[in-house]
Amino acid sequence: MVKETVEKNYTISSLQRAIRVLKTFTNDEPTLSLTELSKKTGITISSLQRIVSTFVAEGFLHKNEQTKRYQLGHSLLYLGNLVKKESSLILVAESVLKRLNEETKENLSLNVIDGFERRCILNFDSPYPLSTKMLVGDRAPLYAGASSKTLLAFMPNYADYVYNVQLEKITDSTNTSKEQLLEQLRQIRTNHYCISFSERVRGACSISVPILNAAQHSIASISLVIPEIRYHDYDEEQLIQKMQQAAKEIENQLF
Repeated sequence: MVKETVEKNYTISSLQRAIRVLKTFTNDEPTLSLTELSKKTGITISSLQRIVSTFVAEGFLHKNEQTKRYQLGHSLLYLGNLVKKESSLILVAESVLKRLNEETKENLSLNVIDGFERRCILNFDSPYPLSTKMLVGDRAPLYAGASSKTLLAFMPNYADYVYNVQLEKITDSTNTSKEQLLEQLRQIRTNHYCISFSERVRGACSISVPILNAAQHSIASISLVIPEIRYHDYDEEQLIQKMQQAAKEIENQLF
């Protein structure tokens, strides 16, 4: 794959391992021990000790001396705030998505491709007690869920990704047929939207539309997530139109 070629020719393996350590922390597991980090990254304890010690010294990790567990440090918060301030995508999208969130009163997120995963970079929660939460930083494979497949469909090498990825069941509704996935991606490219039902989270329905650059490649996707029990209260076509208008508004400000 393209990724493998890039890794072979241009990447620094020790730096990749270090970055992998940082990416291991999630919203579900904000603190990890050295043993847990080793199991999740495949890095030996001796190598990990050097990596985490360096990160602690630079403020990228914090070590709780009592529990001997690690969590992300304040240096990352500072860098994250810099990214948010300077990111034209987030700056432009924030007001547009906030308005759409207030209109629909459902969870709305902005997602981008991170490596070969989908990552949430901006989210507005639903005010309803029953809702499906999306947290900034959440990741998912590109083959499952409307937000992911919308990004994948407009990748220049989407077919290469499909041919090389292993499709794994996340829920009973996750598609594991590469032929069906390719057909779904072709439909997304034609329609400029995707709808999914319980592909990653049972009972969650999602509508997603792409934000494209001048070359018609995906730079982000907007996703509306609605609990299945409430989904048919809405006019689906109207929601799609609102989201496509929001995407176009963002594109017009960016390009």
